[in-house]
Amino acid sequence: MQRIIVGVTGASGTIYAVDLLEKLHQLPDVEVHLVLSNWAKKNLALETDYQLSQLTALADQTYHINDQGAAIASGSFLNDGMVIVPASMKTVASIAYGIGDNLIGRAADVTIKEQRKLVIVPRETPLSVIHLENLTKLAKLGAQIIPPIPAFYNQPQTIQDLVAHQTMKILDAFHIYNETDRRWEGD
Repeated sequence: MQRIIVGVTGASGTIYAVDLLEKLHQLPDVEVHLVLSNWAKKNLALETDYQLSQLTALADQTYHINDQGAAIASGSFLNDGMVIVPASMKTVASIAYGIGDNLIGRAADVTIKEQRKLVIVPRETPLSVIHLENLTKLAKLGAQIIPPIPAFYNQPQTIQDLVAHQTMKILDAFHIYNETDRRWEGD
């Protein structure tokens, strides 16, 4: 059984989190621990037709953003890593500087200190030097940065095709076998 923590922040791109959670929910050998920021909840309503209850139903355990006593706030909670999708630049900065002022930041801090897999899916453009420096700092600490940049070799026809490709990349980072999208097979 794999345990994966999913943090969802208030950056635009909540559909990436929805798609990832839907795919993870289909995998019986993956246990999902979910925490959403307040703005993530707002963006869920603004950007999708999903209700919060539908999204949380895709997780095995859901935590409140301010629950610093949650299991995922401790290094003794064994897991296979954490993904933050989408990751706001505020959250990226908070993690880069170890602020840990909410459960997403604290769980990411624990993930780094325990040297577990941390995947950041930043959703911002253009990126300022501050953003790039914070992302670089996290990459130097071992985080994998997987921005939602579309590929076109798979000839996407819909927005869902673009989102599915991103989900494939995230699942690949956790070594979770998937055929979410068409892979490059050479020319």
